[in-house]
Amino acid sequence: MNAINTRNRLKRSSPEAQGIASAAILAFVEAADRDVDSLHSLMLLRHGKVVAEGWWAPYAPERPHVLYSLSKSFTSSAVGLAVAEGLLTVDDRVLSFFPDEAPAEVSDNLAALRVRDLLSMTVGHAEDTVDHLHNSPDGNWARAFLARDVVYPPGTHFLYNSGATYMLSAIVQKLTGQTVLEYLTPRLFEPLNIHGATWETCPRGINTGGWGLSLKTEDIARFGQMLLQKGTWHNKRILPQAWVEEATSYHSDNSANENPDWAQGYGYQFWRCRHNAYRGDGAFGQYCVVMPDQDAVLAMTGGLDDMQAVLDLVWAHLLPAMQPAELPEDAAAEQRLRDVLSGLALTPQTGQAASPIEAELSGRRYVFEANEPGLEFISFSFDDDGCAYTVRDATGEHRIRAGRGVWTTDAVDVATGDPVPVAASFAWTTDDALALKLCFCETPYCPTVTCRFADESVQFEFRENVSFGPKESPPLTGRLG
Repeated sequence: MNAINTRNRLKRSSPEAQGIASAAILAFVEAADRDVDSLHSLMLLRHGKVVAEGWWAPYAPERPHVLYSLSKSFTSSAVGLAVAEGLLTVDDRVLSFFPDEAPAEVSDNLAALRVRDLLSMTVGHAEDTVDHLHNSPDGNWARAFLARDVVYPPGTHFLYNSGATYMLSAIVQKLTGQTVLEYLTPRLFEPLNIHGATWETCPRGINTGGWGLSLKTEDIARFGQMLLQKGTWHNKRILPQAWVEEATSYHSDNSANENPDWAQGYGYQFWRCRHNAYRGDGAFGQYCVVMPDQDAVLAMTGGLDDMQAVLDLVWAHLLPAMQPAELPEDAAAEQRLRDVLSGLALTPQTGQAASPIEAELSGRRYVFEANEPGLEFISFSFDDDGCAYTVRDATGEHRIRAGRGVWTTDAVDVATGDPVPVAASFAWTTDDALALKLCFCETPYCPTVTCRFADESVQFEFRENVSFGPKESPPLTGRLG
């Protein structure tokens, strides 16, 4: 495990010294651990100091976590910096940056589309454009975006549209000759002591903008604290104050959303929240929540089904506990909080530790007929400590070590590219049914594989904890081969 660079860490403090009771933070953590499935990390700052932090093992402080749409707020910051450098204005027409990608017939609405409409998610499309970008046959995502019908006059109709953020990224790259990641590195990331950021790209090498950024939890907290300080960090100007204020202000009406914290208005790639707060957020529970009235920032990562639920817990437990003055020290409560935070962990697979059929199964290979997931074969090899699960699918052959009812973490080549950390645990739900939980430790994903063995066959079931589509795949039958 790599050591964290502690030299430039955020300052730490007891909660009481910053006007918040340790017991209130503990109540929030326990409620989150009990009522939402599941947080992966949290870091709470008050008055610029970290008063609580925790990671649900096998997640860890030194690991980055994919941010999904929380990436959008960083893309907004890149646009703000480019505006400050005189490279563009928010009233520039989008087509002016992409004359070669425009459709043969340009509608009045498309011609009227401005940068501010991309920022505020008021492009005028009737649906999100992401699928159309991914399906573009030539990998020209800008052309695919501009080809979509702009149904409503720009600036009049809110629709969450990740393709709009991609276009912002593409504009920054057009103007600077750098990806958003390259552009932000000396201007934002390095001043904030954020290192090791990665960002996905489209087929043409443009950062995806609306998703794909990976950062550590403390990196998210640093970003939020800089925003809370109106764009400054250690008395140095990072973002223009005017941009921070404009980007985090109300620009678009999203009041039709049934979730209250998604109905408070939308800024420039930031959501307004209840209680005069604002946030960047990403699918399945990636949060940077800024609370100006409380001088507080909350960074969280997760694998959540219900993103509103955890915000409800923030408002119920943390917000009312933040007092204007220092509180008396409470050593017992503070120690209890530290103990709970240091012991957080995702629940490994539960069930029987062993099965009498393990020796019979060990080394067997089960082969599958052609199927949509591309699963070709699986096998298990058991020993006293756990098992090795080997699977071959469309991305290649992968071997994953799993502990008996405990997490075992290893770097696994699960797809093309560099190996990624995967923690795995297994147990037997019956003598002939094995459940294997896999935690991809830099993502929200923690799927469960269930194998039901019978004679010379196996029924293979796969279920995701979170998903943009169906969580469960149809069962597949494999046979000895």
